[in-house]
Amino acid sequence: MSDEHTVEDLLRRHAPQVLGALVRRYGHFGAAEDAVQESLLAAARQWPETGVPANPRGWLIRVASRRLTDQLRADEARARREETAVRLEPREVRAAPSEDDTLTLLFLCCDPVLAPASRVALTLRAVGGLTTAEIARAHLVPEATIAQRISRAKKRLKEHPFRPPGPGDRDARLAAVLQVLYLIFNEGYTATSGPALHRADLAREAIRLTRAVRRLLPREGAVTGLLALMVLTEARSAARTGPHGELIPLDEQDRTRWDAAAIAEGTALVEEALTEGPPGPYQLQAAIAALHDEARRPEDTDWPQILALYDLLVTGSADTPDSADPMAELGRAVAVAMVHGPQAGLDELTRLEGRLRGHHRLEAVRAHLLERTGAIEAARAAYRSAARHTLSLPERHYLRTKADRLGR
Repeated sequence: MSDEHTVEDLLRRHAPQVLGALVRRYGHFGAAEDAVQESLLAAARQWPETGVPANPRGWLIRVASRRLTDQLRADEARARREETAVRLEPREVRAAPSEDDTLTLLFLCCDPVLAPASRVALTLRAVGGLTTAEIARAHLVPEATIAQRISRAKKRLKEHPFRPPGPGDRDARLAAVLQVLYLIFNEGYTATSGPALHRADLAREAIRLTRAVRRLLPREGAVTGLLALMVLTEARSAARTGPHGELIPLDEQDRTRWDAAAIAEGTALVEEALTEGPPGPYQLQAAIAALHDEARRPEDTDWPQILALYDLLVTGSADTPDSADPMAELGRAVAVAMVHGPQAGLDELTRLEGRLRGHHRLEAVRAHLLERTGAIEAARAAYRSAARHTLSLPERHYLRTKADRLGR
């Protein structure tokens, strides 16, 4: 790996921790974010020439802290509050040994003063390091909408400084935190854009943070379930791509390359999660992942049980018949096809046209099921449509290859 990439990776890894340290010490999210960006730019200029410091995180915190306190001092001087400015004299920010600044930032970004959608968008940006476009793809909404949510969140936080969670907002903030971790993991496991299918740094960070949350809340079923889901899903990562980075679908993977230790851990976590209260969406998805991972061959997969779990998942995620999670319904359509035949699965897809129209995953599932029914021309058209709608280069290559093979 080149020195340039080494510096880039270090900066990406430490940025959320530096921002968390500054926000915890000073508040002022917007100003802290600007100061961190300045410290990152300074590091990107200096480190390739002078070398990476022994404590890169401490270096970034010191530089960002100086930038921030300079700005706060100027603001306070303009407001004629010199005493406050003196108290903001820069000094190194140190976290307690048990404190994780990234985790602190994660909970702070889920402050109840923000609308739920804004909490998620801001946290994905500040903690996960995702671009606005990546967040928009994860939420199935236009990029401009996400940009507006982040802008509103920053404006709101200028009016209401960060505060730690209180007893009254604990459940709501935890739900937002888990949703953010889930989205970060999904973006890491299957990147929505770019040349790589798997962004291992994001997936690992999501798992690390979820483990940290679980240490704080060891008997919380949703937390345990989410960790189980991540571990069981990540266990398959080594077999998902070929030697040139090409996508290998689940039913064609070499299952001897799956991580047996991770599967054992994830399965144990699922069993524990299902004893910690009524099963929610994370526990149910983890149970589905466990059934996939436990099958030694594709034909050994217990599809009837998976369909039963999807029925619970779809029912539990819906306030009204048409408000269920569309991705859960898409997974259920695949399970229906595996149990009752491809035409039954295609019939299920018609209910998702409105909410997932143009989404590449809907078109990819449709293409697969059409191929199984023998409708080759329609399947080829659907594969090509799916390829046009994905920004992931490995997925696009796989879908185009499927379409081309049907044309032979």
